[in-house]
Amino acid sequence: MLPHPTARLRFREMSMADLDAMSLLLGDPVVMTYYPAPKSHDEAAAWIEWNQANYARYGYGLWIVETHDGGFVGDCGLTWQAVNGRSELEAGYHVRRKLQGNGYATEAALACLEFARDVVGVSRLVAIIHPDNAASRRVAERLGMRHLEDDLGGSVVRTVMGVEMG
Repeated sequence: MLPHPTARLRFREMSMADLDAMSLLLGDPVVMTYYPAPKSHDEAAAWIEWNQANYARYGYGLWIVETHDGGFVGDCGLTWQAVNGRSELEAGYHVRRKLQGNGYATEAALACLEFARDVVGVSRLVAIIHPDNAASRRVAERLGMRHLEDDLGGSVVRTVMGVEMG
């Protein structure tokens, strides 16, 4: 299953046919500013394989986000993440640099929030955000998320924002 299409966007599962587009997205140093480093071509392939494994295991993962005419926007979806020693379902998103600032991340993430609530049936959804990533924080706030805690498990403290859904 996939999130419902939005006014401007649709979702589909990733495949290796998306490797070039995903490699450009995840290899862009601006898009990946708050990651330890941009991803290599091989790491982008591993990203696709990880999401395919998530589809098989859970029925969801990060999906390709594209315009209704098939233009590549980025990825967005739901993945299980470790937060302070427990699993939390996270809404994650990456948008191509030249398309950032147009509301695509919020639009896609809202569709994923609705999917998490209505299809997956979780009562809470989080976004794990680098403390300096103001744009991602604004997306989370538009979804109704508020600061819950800081995740202290990695080399960088991450802000955990969340919304209770039920």
